[in-house]
Amino acid sequence: MPHTKLIQSALAAREQSVAPYSKFNVGAALLTARGEIICGANVESASYGLSCCAERIALFKALTHESKKQRDFIAIAIASPGGAAPCGACRQLLAEYASEAEVILINSRSPDTPTITSTAALLPNAFTGQDLDPASNC
Repeated sequence: MPHTKLIQSALAAREQSVAPYSKFNVGAALLTARGEIICGANVESASYGLSCCAERIALFKALTHESKKQRDFIAIAIASPGGAAPCGACRQLLAEYASEAEVILINSRSPDTPTITSTAALLPNAFTGQDLDPASNC
């Protein structure tokens, strides 16, 4: 199976999830063009708006890690019960920072049959800010 190590990394990251309220544990593993894998797991707060998804945590880690700032992403594997697709906020950030990445959705109950899609398929006609005129005040 392609991306076996990436899928296993997402499943392992899922074990680090902090989801005391929903019990919906999610792990994500982001593959860089250099072959590095950066992982994240969802973290919940009693104030749900303060929670953060596994996909965003992995992406933020990759973008901000001092010695390894990464911008070229090949794929992201996301492991959850049922193989859920990313939420709207995660889709937006993936469209901005990992637009060419393959998205691998893994049902943690049957990880041997992942669903493969793309960032563009998850968020067609995405707004990425690339069309903004920097001189415009709008």
